[in-house]
Amino acid sequence: MRKFALLLFAVILSLGLNAQTGEKITLEDIFQKGTFSAQSVRGLRSMNDGVHYTTHENGTRIVKYSYETGEDVETLFDITKIEDAPISSFAGYEFSNDESKILLTTDINRIYRHSFTAKYYVWNSVTQELAPLSEKGAQQLATFSPDGQRVAFVRENNLFIKNLKFGSESQITYDGKKNEIINGAPDWVYEEEFGFNKAFWWSPDSKFLAFIRFDETEVPEFSMTMYAGEKPRIDSNSVYPSHETFKYPKAGEKNSDVTVHTYELYSRVTQEVDLGDLPDFYIPRLKWTPDAEDLVVMRLNRRQNQLDVLYANPYTGDSKPILTEKNDRYISEDFLDAYTYLDDGRFVIISERDGWSHLYLYDRLGFEQGQLTKGEFDVTGFYGFDEDEKLFYYQAAAESPLRREVYYTSKNGETKGKLSTLAGTNRADFSKNFSFYINYYSSNSTPSLITLHQNKQSGLGRVFQKDNRGDQIRVLQDNTLLKNRLKNYTVPQKEFFTFTTSEGIELNGYMIKPPNFNETQEYPVFITQYSGPNSQSVRDSWGGVGWNHYLAQEGFLVVSVDPRGTGARGEDFRKATYLQLGKYESDDMVETARHLGSLPYVDSGNIAIFGWSYGGFMTLLSMEKGGELFKAGIAVAPVTNWRFYDTIYTERFMTTPEENPDGYDDNSPLTHAGDIEGRLLIVHGSADDNVHAQNTYEFTEKLVQKGIQFDMAIYTNRAHGISGGNTTMHLYTKMTSFLKDQLQ
Repeated sequence: MRKFALLLFAVILSLGLNAQTGEKITLEDIFQKGTFSAQSVRGLRSMNDGVHYTTHENGTRIVKYSYETGEDVETLFDITKIEDAPISSFAGYEFSNDESKILLTTDINRIYRHSFTAKYYVWNSVTQELAPLSEKGAQQLATFSPDGQRVAFVRENNLFIKNLKFGSESQITYDGKKNEIINGAPDWVYEEEFGFNKAFWWSPDSKFLAFIRFDETEVPEFSMTMYAGEKPRIDSNSVYPSHETFKYPKAGEKNSDVTVHTYELYSRVTQEVDLGDLPDFYIPRLKWTPDAEDLVVMRLNRRQNQLDVLYANPYTGDSKPILTEKNDRYISEDFLDAYTYLDDGRFVIISERDGWSHLYLYDRLGFEQGQLTKGEFDVTGFYGFDEDEKLFYYQAAAESPLRREVYYTSKNGETKGKLSTLAGTNRADFSKNFSFYINYYSSNSTPSLITLHQNKQSGLGRVFQKDNRGDQIRVLQDNTLLKNRLKNYTVPQKEFFTFTTSEGIELNGYMIKPPNFNETQEYPVFITQYSGPNSQSVRDSWGGVGWNHYLAQEGFLVVSVDPRGTGARGEDFRKATYLQLGKYESDDMVETARHLGSLPYVDSGNIAIFGWSYGGFMTLLSMEKGGELFKAGIAVAPVTNWRFYDTIYTERFMTTPEENPDGYDDNSPLTHAGDIEGRLLIVHGSADDNVHAQNTYEFTEKLVQKGIQFDMAIYTNRAHGISGGNTTMHLYTKMTSFLKDQLQ
C-alpha cells in the first residue's frame, strides 16, 4: 500500500515556482498531454570497473559510456545489427558477473505489482550468439548464476535451471500449482508487503540455489468479477463475466506455510532448512554470506516484533541464530534491504533501538562492532561500503524531516561528511567502486536536477583532491525545457507551514494558494492527504504540476498535513498509531480543519478532504469525527475496516483481530458511518486486488441503512490505481466537478 501512495503523490503533489501570470493549467495538460512531465536519467548501470556505465537506448541497444567524459565508448549490443534476430527490441537487460553475457527481457505480461512473465534471450558476446532462454513457455525472474554459466528461472510455479554451455534445461521442483504451491516466487501478500518478487538466491560460488517454497493451499481465496470492459476489452466476457480467483490472507487468517530449501547443482539434492519450532512466521528474505559458507535466513515472527537472522548449512540444512532484533512495537521493513554484507563477512543493519533509524555494524558471527550513525534524525537509506577508503555511504533526514541529504562516515566517525550541497531532496547512485556517483536532486521550487560527481581518484588522469570529494563533473539533466515551459503558465506556489494541535503536537504542512491570493477574501479549502504509516506527503521535493495546482488555480486553497504516524520524525512519532490505525491520524486531520477554519482567509464552512487508499480510509474517519467541519469528502479505494486487508501490512500495525478487536472496530469507518454530515463521493475499481471493492460495498450499505446520501463511482475492471484508456481523465474530471458543486 505504501508503494502505491508514492506513485499517486508523484502525480498530485505540488511544486513552487513563483509565476503569477500566464496560461491556465488544464486537466488535459496534466493527465493526457504530459505538458508538465519532468525528464529524468534512468537505466544507468555501473560496470565492474566503476568508471563506465551502460544505458538502454531505443529499446534496441546497450551503449557503454565513460563516467568522466560522458562520451560513448562502444555499443555493447545492438539488436538491429544481428542477422535474422528473433526479436526486434527488448524491455530490459542484465549482465552476467563477468559482463560477457547479457540476459534480455521481452514480451512482459504483468501479474501483480512487481511480478510478470516474460520471454528471455541470452546474448553471448564471445560467440556472438543470441538464443532464447527457453522455448517451453514464458518464464519469470530469470537470473544468471554468479559464474555466468547458468540461468535460474520460474515457470508455472516451478524452478528451472538452464545450462548455457550445453543448452540443457533442468527442472528443480515439480509440485508447483496455481493457488496451491509456489516455488521460487512469493505469494500475493509477500510480494505486496515485503516488496520483492523473486524468492530464490544463487550462492556466491554458484554451487547452490536456495529458494522459498510457499504452500498456500489453506489460504482463503478471494474472487473478483471481470467484465468485458474496454481498453483492454475481454471479448470472452461479453455475455457472461469471468472470475479471477487468487489467494489473499486477510487479517487474522491463515498465511502460506513457508519452507526454505537448498538445491546443490553437483549432487542434484534438495535439502530443507531447519527453521526452528516457531509456530507462525514469515521468511521475508534470504541471503548468502560472501564466502558462500552459510545461507542467511531472516525469520520474522507473525507479530513482526522479533526478527531472527539464522545461518544455515546448505548441505545439511542445520541452522543457528546469530542475531535477534526485537522491538516493543514492530520491526521496520527498512531492516530487510539495508542488511548488507561487506566483503570480509561483516554486515550492516538499520535499527531503531535508540528511538531513531541508524546504521550498526556487526562482525560475521553477529557481534556488534559499533553504531555507525548517531543523532536525533532518521537514516533513510544505506548505499554501501567503499572497501578501499573504508567509508559507509547513506541518506538521512538530518537537517529536516522534509529533506534528504547524502552522507559518508568511517567506522569510528573520524572521517565523515556530507556529499550533497543543495537543500531539498537528494538521492545518490554510486558506481561499483564508489569513484563516481549521480546525484538526483529536487526541491519545492526546482524540478529534477541530475548531476554527475567524482567521489575519489578514478585512475583516469583527472586531478582530484580529497578535500573536494563530490566535485561535480557535469549536469546530466536540468529540465530547462520544463522550466521554460512553466514560465508560460500561472503556477500557484507551495508554502510550508507548521501548527500545534490542542494536544501540543507540532505538525508539518504545505499550502498552495490561488493565484492573486488576497488575505481579505475567504477561500474554500481542499485538504489532500495520505497519512499512512511512515509515509510523507509534505516534502521539500519536486512533485510535478498536478491536480493540486489545477484546483488552486480554480480558486481552492489546497492544503496537505502529515499527521502522527508519518515518517522521518523518529520512532515514537512514526509508531504512535500502533494498535490504533486511524485514531490519531484522523484526530490530527480534524485538528487541521479546525486550525484552517480559524484563519481569516479560509471559508470555514467550505472545507473538503480527499485521500486515496489509506488516505481514503482517513477521509471517511475524519468526516465521521469532524462532522460539520467537512462539507465534502472524496474517498478513493478506501479501507473501511482493517479486517478486510491483508495479514502482513495490517498485523504489523494492529496485531490480529482476535488480539485487538477494539483497535479494529473502534477506528473502523464502518462503525461510525452514520456520523458523516458532509457530502461524500466514494470511488473504487471493481478489480482492485489490493484494497478490495468489498470495502466500499460494505461501507455504502451502512450509509444506505443509516439514511446518509452519497455519491459513488465504480470503475469497471480497474485495479487500485484506477487507470487505463480514458479512465484517469474521467475520474479527475468527476472529482473536480464534485468539489466545485459542493464548495463553490
